[in-house]
Amino acid sequence: MEFEKMKFKNLYKYLLVAAVILTAAAGCTRDPNDPGKEYAPNMYLPVGYEPYKQEKANPINPMGLTMRLPVAGTVARRNYQTSFGEADSVNTDLMVYNIPADSISISERVLKNPIPLNENTLAEGKVLYDRYCQHCHGATGAGDGKVAAMYKGVPNYASDAYKNLNEGHIFHVITHGKARMWPHGSQINPEERWKIVHYVQKLQKGA
Repeated sequence: MEFEKMKFKNLYKYLLVAAVILTAAAGCTRDPNDPGKEYAPNMYLPVGYEPYKQEKANPINPMGLTMRLPVAGTVARRNYQTSFGEADSVNTDLMVYNIPADSISISERVLKNPIPLNENTLAEGKVLYDRYCQHCHGATGAGDGKVAAMYKGVPNYASDAYKNLNEGHIFHVITHGKARMWPHGSQINPEERWKIVHYVQKLQKGA
């Protein structure tokens, strides 16, 4: 009788081991793109229709799309043309900026400020600088803004390490951010960024 119990226990262990091995083997051969079954999917999927996701068909919009196609004739924001200059205007495409965030050296080499430097653009650059930059970089670019008092590491534009940074570098950093500075490309359009660049270069000279 005791022998039968031991035999049953051993058989149970073998079956348990075999079940574990089969489960592991089945898991290894499963399609890696298959997320499997979701438990309580309503915890993951929103009830409303997310504008940038297509998790389910939208019965209201054509083709079941969540986001509608642009209106016919719409001009993409990134491709609009802006005129600068006074006597002889030159059309310059300011919105196309596809240099990746990790390629700042390219920006330094190829980018030139398309906005003429004059009193008006410099004044507009100051207004924009005061709005978006002063709280960290300070009114004179010395890195002594109120936020900088708590958020250490804000540079002084007129210091040896920063006074010679060119326009392409500054524009790229405003767009993508660098080190502790966050990107501002989504808040400031390219035209405004170039005007800020003019004003920052003025601060670099200690003016």
